[in-house]
This record gives sequence, structure tokens and C-alpha cells, in this order.
Amino acid sequence: MARTKTDTAQSAAQADPGAVAAPPGRAAPLGGFGRSAADEEKRRGVRRMKALATGLLLTVALIYVLAKWAQSSGAGGWTGFVAAAAEAGMVGALADWFAVTALFKRPMGLPIPHTAIIPTKKDQLGQSLGDFVGENFLSGEVVRRRLRSVGIGGRLGGWLAEPGNADRVTAELSTALRGALTVLRDSDVQAVVGEAITRRADAQEIAPGIGAMLEKVVAEGGHTRVVDLVCARAHDWLVAHGDSVMEAVSGGAPGWTPRFVDRKVGDRVYRELLRFVTEMRDMPGHPARGAVDRFLTDFATDLRSDPETRAKVERLKSEVLGRGEVQDLIASAWGSVRAMIVAAAEDERSQLRLRVRASLLSLGGRMATDRRLRGKVDGWLEGAAVYVVTTYQSEITSLITDTVAGWDAEHTSKKIEAHIGRDLQFIRINGTVVGALAGLCIYAVSQAFGG
Repeated sequence: MARTKTDTAQSAAQADPGAVAAPPGRAAPLGGFGRSAADEEKRRGVRRMKALATGLLLTVALIYVLAKWAQSSGAGGWTGFVAAAAEAGMVGALADWFAVTALFKRPMGLPIPHTAIIPTKKDQLGQSLGDFVGENFLSGEVVRRRLRSVGIGGRLGGWLAEPGNADRVTAELSTALRGALTVLRDSDVQAVVGEAITRRADAQEIAPGIGAMLEKVVAEGGHTRVVDLVCARAHDWLVAHGDSVMEAVSGGAPGWTPRFVDRKVGDRVYRELLRFVTEMRDMPGHPARGAVDRFLTDFATDLRSDPETRAKVERLKSEVLGRGEVQDLIASAWGSVRAMIVAAAEDERSQLRLRVRASLLSLGGRMATDRRLRGKVDGWLEGAAVYVVTTYQSEITSLITDTVAGWDAEHTSKKIEAHIGRDLQFIRINGTVVGALAGLCIYAVSQAFGG
């Protein structure tokens, strides 16, 4: 039974583990390479050049045979010149054929030393290529000199100074920002934010800072408005709830006192309390206000210097931060910030995008005109590039060596031959022509001086 295309492809894959089976109608890849239509065209070109070079060799061989036959037939002295040229042409053609063939395989399959160089020395060639790239392209001085000659700072500044380019960069930054915020999971960010805020608050004592702030507020009289507000609200409350105050006072009197006495006492207490609050509200120099000032000043001092007070504040801080409501509030802050940033990034007329665009235009203009700023930018870029190439030089070059080491030797040889084989065949042609000319010259000289 005839074998199908699928069976053929599977058999080829089993015979060559390094090859990758290709779908029907497409060429199979060459051991880490893909065989494209361009590769096939190059291979056809190599075959045509091989046929031309081999045809030229056969032509000079035929000329040599005919010249020798003519010479033995007494055709004349010219036959010696032709035979010598053809003989040297064959020698040159065969020598160059051997040299070109030895690059990719063993000539005629013979185990001649130093042949099939590419298949047998593939890994060494990859290592040498990696070392060459590292020494000549990834050295710090080469990178620094190249970047300095380019003048990236000036070019970048001139490019950013164009409004259209600034708009483009702003749009790209907005897209990147939205993408980053979309990828991030809210639960993860909320957990990180909550933990960071809690850890920072736990690590830093807040009592001295609160004391210093309170002391400054009292010294500058910033608390007076708060005292005014409290006195005014207390007065209004007493006016509106006089009956409640008198009932509370009467309810706390002993049971054996007459009711009218309890009402008299409650009314007197209420009136005195209302008078006190009214005077405190209307008199900035009221003694009670001074007492409040002294209390706040003493409390500020205790917050800064009294260990017991500071310890109480720290315990209160820990209790407040440990409450679930506070943690939920801290975590929910990320959602609000995220929504605000995303909305600003999507709106072309938002202050965020307008400020970014203005900053880019300003930076571009300064970089284009300010030599010192250009020098700083160039220095930063050069330093960053040099750091990358010097720190990761081995990783970069290992990419070359490891990739070459992973290629199949035979397929690598065929791939390289497909790319440079056509030019190499010109060596065979040139060897034939140059050899023939050299042989002709040598025969002519020997005839001229040897008789």
C-alpha cells in the first residue's frame, strides 16, 4: 500500500529527532530554523551556481583533453599553451571545490582532517561568535562612545518638543497606566496598602508629633474657634433642653426632700449652668477659657514628654488600627484612588493628561536648548546602558552560544550554505579562471626561458 504524506512526515520525524514535523503543504523546519520560501529560493540559487562551477570544471577538462589530443596530432605549438592553461584551471577548480566543500561536509565522504568544519565546529563557532560580540559590541567603552556620538539627549528633546509627539507619548503612557491598573488585582493591592499603612503607623510613635502640633495650635490661638463652637452649641442645647436638665437634677435628689424644693434646686442649677455657658461664650477672657488653654498646653507637654501618656496614646492607636472598620476604610481607599486615576487617564482633557503633556513639552524644549541638561540626560543613558551591557554581558552572549549549540549540525550547515553558498561558488569559478591564467603565464615563461 502506498504511503501517505502524513506517514512520510512521521517517519522523517522519527528518523531525525531534531527535526520538527510540518503540516502538509509546508516545508519542515531545519533543526531550530524554519525553511521559508526565501530559503528555498536561495537553495535553488546555490544549486544553479554549483552546476555552473562544475560545468566550468568539466569544460576545462574537456579543453585539456582536446588540447592534448591536438598536441599529439601535431596541430602546432599553440596546443601546449591551451593544455597548460586548461590543466592549471582544473587544478585551481578542484582545489577551490575541496576548500568550499570542506566547510560544509567531508569531500566525497572521506574522513579527511579539518573538513566538515561548520558541522563539527558548530559549538566552537558559536562560542567564538559570542565572545566576538561581547568584546566588540558589548564593551562599556564601545557602548558609551556610540551613544555619545548619537546624541540621544538632543534628539529626544527635539522630538518631545513637537506637540504631536508629546500627545502620542501622553496617550501611550495613559494606555500603559490603564493596562497596569487593570492587570493588578484590587484585593492584592488593598492588602499591600493596608499592611503598609498599618506597619508604618505601628513603627512610628504618634504622641510626640500630636503634642507638638497641639502645642503650636494653642500658642497660635487656633483652638479658640473650636472652643467658640463648643460653647455656642452647648448654649443652644441648654436653651432647647432646659426641662431635661431640671428633671435630671430633680431626679438625683434624695427621696425625703419635698418636690417643690427639688424643682427649685433644679431650676437654680439650670440657670447657673446656662449663665456660665453664656458668659464663657461671650467673654473671650473668661477664666474657664484660660483653664482650657492650660489644660491643652499641659496635655501637649504630656504627649511629648510623659511616658505614661505616650503609652496610653500608643495603645489607643493600636486599638483603633486593629478595628475591622478602620482596616476596611484603608483598603477601600485604593478603589477610590484607582477609579480616579483610570478616569483621569481616559479623559483627554483631564488635568492629569494635560499636566503630563505640558511637562513633556517643557522637558523636550529644555533638552533641545539646555546643553547642561542634555549632558545630564546623555550621561544617565550612557551609564544605564553601560551598566546593563557590563552586568549582563555573559547572559547576552550566552544567548548566542546556547542558541547555536541547540541547532542541529547538519541543518545548520545547510542553512548557512543556503545563505552564502552562492557566493562561495564564485570562488570555484574564480579559481578555475585564475588557475588557467596562472598556468598559461607559467607555461609561457618556461617556454620563453627554457626554449
